[in-house]
Amino acid sequence: MRGALVVLHRWCGLFIAGFLIVAGLTGAVIAWNHELDEWANPRLFKADSGAAQGALAPLELARRAEAADPRLRVSFVPLALETGHTAMLGVAARIDPATGAPYALGFNQLAIDPATGEVQGRRQWGDISLSRENLLPFLYKLHYTMHIPKGWGIDFGVWLMGVVSAVWIVDCFVALWIAFPSARSWRKSLSFRLRQGGAKLNFDIHRSGGAWVWGLLLMLAVTSVSLNLATQVMRPLVSALSPLAPSPFQLREGSRARELADPRLDRSQAIALAEAEGRRRGWSAPAGSIFYAQRFGIYGVAFFTPQNDRDDDGIGNEVLYLDGDTGAVVGDKVPGQGSMGDVFMQLQLPLHSGRILGTPGRVLMSFMGVFVAALSVTGLVIWVRKRRARRVRQLRLQA
Repeated sequence: MRGALVVLHRWCGLFIAGFLIVAGLTGAVIAWNHELDEWANPRLFKADSGAAQGALAPLELARRAEAADPRLRVSFVPLALETGHTAMLGVAARIDPATGAPYALGFNQLAIDPATGEVQGRRQWGDISLSRENLLPFLYKLHYTMHIPKGWGIDFGVWLMGVVSAVWIVDCFVALWIAFPSARSWRKSLSFRLRQGGAKLNFDIHRSGGAWVWGLLLMLAVTSVSLNLATQVMRPLVSALSPLAPSPFQLREGSRARELADPRLDRSQAIALAEAEGRRRGWSAPAGSIFYAQRFGIYGVAFFTPQNDRDDDGIGNEVLYLDGDTGAVVGDKVPGQGSMGDVFMQLQLPLHSGRILGTPGRVLMSFMGVFVAALSVTGLVIWVRKRRARRVRQLRLQA
C-alpha cells in the first residue's frame, strides 16, 4: 500500500510541480497587487492635477469617455475617488454593426484625471506584456491561467489550473499518509535536520515543512478549484450538501442583441434605484461603484465606503443587481448571508488571497506562495536524486 502511494505521490507531484512553482511565486507577489501596481504606474493612478474629487463627477467622466470614443461603452465606474488619484474606468468594446464583431479597442482600462477630464493612460488588463503598465495584470492572469489562450468557447488555461488544483488536493492527502507512516514516528516527521544539511535537509523541508502547513496547503488547493472550476465542479458538489442561490448571470442567458442595444436606464437612474433599495434593507454604506454587463443587460452596484473599496479585511461588499431596462432587482450578494453553501462560496476568494485576515493574512499568503514553490522544487530535487541513484544501481548490476 505504501509503495503504491509513494508512486502516486511522485507522479502527481511531477505533473503539478511546474505549475505550482509559477502559481506560488506569482501568488506571493499579487497578494499586494494594488499597492505594487500603483507604485509601478504612478501615471495610471496619480492624477496630474493632484485634485481631491475634482470638478467632474465620476459619471460625467464616464459620459465624456463614451462621447470621445463611440466604439466603447464604460463598463465600470468608481463612484468615490481617493484624494489625488485618477478615476480608473473599465471599458468594453461595442459591437460594430458592419461586421457583427466587437471593435478592436486595444485597451479595457482608462485612467482619467478627475479635475480636467484628460485621459492620462490606457491599458489592456491581462495583456501578455512585461511593460510597467502591464506587469502586475500579467502576473495576476498568469497565476490562474498560465496565459493559455481560449479556444472553441473554452478557457483552457482556467480549466488546466483547475485540474492541477484538483490533483493537488489528492496529493495533499497522499503526502500526509506518507509523511506519517506510524504513530511512533510523528516526531521525526515534524523535525528538521538543520545541521546535516544537503539531501537530508532538502528531504525534511519537503516532508516536515509540508506537514507543518498541511492545512494551509489543502485550503489553497480547495479554494483554487473553487475559483477556477466553480460552475463545473465546486458549485455542484456544494449544492449536493447545501442549496445555493443562483446568480442573475446564471438565470439569464447572454445575447448579442443586448450587446448591440443601450440600456433604457442610465447609470444615475440605476444608482438611485439601488441606493433606495439599500436604504430599505438597512445598509449604511453608500454606493461605491457601478458596472454594466452588456451581454446580460445587468447593472451591478456595490456598496462600500472609500476607505473600504478593496475590502481588505472581510468577505466582500454588498452588491445589488438590477435589470438595465426596468430597474428591477434581479439578484444580490450579501456577505455572510444565505445558506451554508452560499457562505462557503463567498469565503473562497477571501481565504485564497488572505484578505479575510487583513494585512497579516496577505503576509501569510505571500509566505505560502514562496513555500509552495519551495516544496515543488525540493520535491523535484528528491526525484532527480532518486532517479540518478536508480540509474547507478542499474549500471552496477549490468556491469
